[in-house]
Amino acid sequence: MRRPAHPAQPPGVRGGERGLTTTVACRLPERAEARTFPVPLVRAPWWQQYTRVGSATVLYVDLAPDPEREWAALACLDEGELARWSRFEYSGPRRQFVLSRAAVRAVLCTELGCRNDELAFGVSPHGKPFARVRDRQADISFSVSHGGWHGLIALAAEGRLGVDIEERVERRRLDLLIEAALGEEETAEVTSATGSEQLHLFFKLWTMKEALLKAHGEGFLLDATAFEIPRAIRLGETSGTLQLPQLPGVTWRVQDVGDKRFAAALAHEVDGEASS
Repeated sequence: MRRPAHPAQPPGVRGGERGLTTTVACRLPERAEARTFPVPLVRAPWWQQYTRVGSATVLYVDLAPDPEREWAALACLDEGELARWSRFEYSGPRRQFVLSRAAVRAVLCTELGCRNDELAFGVSPHGKPFARVRDRQADISFSVSHGGWHGLIALAAEGRLGVDIEERVERRRLDLLIEAALGEEETAEVTSATGSEQLHLFFKLWTMKEALLKAHGEGFLLDATAFEIPRAIRLGETSGTLQLPQLPGVTWRVQDVGDKRFAAALAHEVDGEASS
């Protein structure tokens, strides 16, 4: 596959060999008191704190096209990540990957007090990513999701967590998605709704289920139709707790963190709470 074109080079920056390095290395702060994450070559970072849910922090990542940001983000990636970036065939997924990964690196370097070149990533047997610092697995949980021009990063010091974001757009054959993702009662409630109400309810439930599956760590090897989001949430509440049949004894809190631009949800493993 032909290597994709590099983002347009911003003024004053000289590209290195094959356009994958710049004259300014991506050196991220060890610990920033104000929780800001400066990146070279850009006027301001493209991520910011979005919300807190219990002990978890959620950051919003702006994934709108911006060659200056994409160029700076590329300078933060390691060789394996650059190779992965080059394999994306289309510009949208390439942009989502590079901007999200550079933001994750900046956030984790700040949280873990390490340099960018000391940070690496591994994956579990089922594909759940984890951070490594100086060849040791870091004591932090994180999750990343993106859809369109929007992304979210969630992180917490303890407990597994997952985040999911989706743009609320009409889907062809929504009935097939409902059949694949929702339980019996959820399906009845979504199919009885109409118009924008149906779309909002479907995406609310879908993002919560995807966040739970990401948090669990085995992804869609689990059957999303085998459990249902608590009825109180389906009727309008924004958060609640539940237990998955595949992992009894573990309680998960799910939180609607969407806004007018997108649907989104966070799932976080919690202790000492009864399921609802």
